[in-house]
Amino acid sequence: MMQITDSQKEELIPPILRLAFRPFFLFGGAFSCIALVLWGFVLSGSVAFSPYGNLLFWHSHEMLFGFASAIVVGFLLTAVQNWTGIPSIRGKKLAVLVGLWLSARLLLAFSISPVWLSTAIDLAFLPLAGYWLAKPIIAVGQMRNLFFIPILVLMSASNLLMHLGVILAMPELYQHGFMSAIWLITLLMTVLGGRVIPFFTANGLGRPKVEAKPWLEYLVLGSTWLVFAIYLTGAVYYLPKSVLGGLLAVCASAHLVRALRWRIWSTLSVPLLWSLHVAYWFIPIGLFLMALAYTTNWLSVSTAFHSLTVGAMGNMILSMMCRVSLGHTGRQLIVKHAIIWAFFAVLIAALIRVFGVVLFSNMSFQLIIIAIGGWCFAYGLFAYVYYPVLTQPRADGRPG
Repeated sequence: MMQITDSQKEELIPPILRLAFRPFFLFGGAFSCIALVLWGFVLSGSVAFSPYGNLLFWHSHEMLFGFASAIVVGFLLTAVQNWTGIPSIRGKKLAVLVGLWLSARLLLAFSISPVWLSTAIDLAFLPLAGYWLAKPIIAVGQMRNLFFIPILVLMSASNLLMHLGVILAMPELYQHGFMSAIWLITLLMTVLGGRVIPFFTANGLGRPKVEAKPWLEYLVLGSTWLVFAIYLTGAVYYLPKSVLGGLLAVCASAHLVRALRWRIWSTLSVPLLWSLHVAYWFIPIGLFLMALAYTTNWLSVSTAFHSLTVGAMGNMILSMMCRVSLGHTGRQLIVKHAIIWAFFAVLIAALIRVFGVVLFSNMSFQLIIIAIGGWCFAYGLFAYVYYPVLTQPRADGRPG
């Protein structure tokens, strides 16, 4: 009997299911546009929408556990193949994971009963992804990257808190869940940023890598972990605001020094680099704004949080999706001009959503709608430009 070779097996799998970044980047990016357009229509009163939970729950949950989680899973299940040398999930297994994610989005949007079914399907996504991520890491004993498994477990716990808030009719519980998730993703960006930004910058500019200073890394990571722990455990509700504000300011200062050492000004000619640096800069900006929100009446905590979500997450996710999609499909790391416009659009959306709303509070609704437009323009361009990249075989003919 003739055996089917690995290359023949690869050809039997649709290109979009050959690595996790393909479906999750494409569907996740497109979904963020759909979710925000719908949110904009709801805010303007143009659409009556009754999703699972309530409108605020759905917006915050879906941008974190619909959009951001999909990109995180797509990135990690792609990267693990490079880390371990063991093929990641593809084909049927990947289809199951994508189907689970899509089913949760539909069930929550249309509030389909029974509630336990919607909750169970949504909660199953991250643990299943974590299982398939852990297998190759454990198989090769790569403890350094095992760090990402607790991250997915904690994200699952934050998701559970949000669902319990709906089931038990306790809004403060689901608010606690999404705030914990935001800090957790910020922690993830802190770790990944420290790994990839100096490396990518050195390679892209052909210069020596900026070496990490151990004392600074301990301060950055330690203070960010501490902030996350304070939120996750609920200690944030008991600490004096002056203490919390001081801790956030220290954490922000450490991130600021770290970002300055990477020299963003030297990357301005390379869009795939400056977009990453800009994203990281929103972390110290967001932390400083959080410190101000807790110690003054100058702005709300919600506005400060949007520096971390629209600013840091929005910019970093777009930049990383573009880079990973090119690199893992055998293409040169050069973005098209349309994507440069997308980088500018999501940056402007973040600046408007954070600083525009603060400086022109009487126009906050209009500015939020403009920010939504900027985000959708950016991520819509990504979906349009990268659709053929993500749905066709690698340009170099290799598997993946």
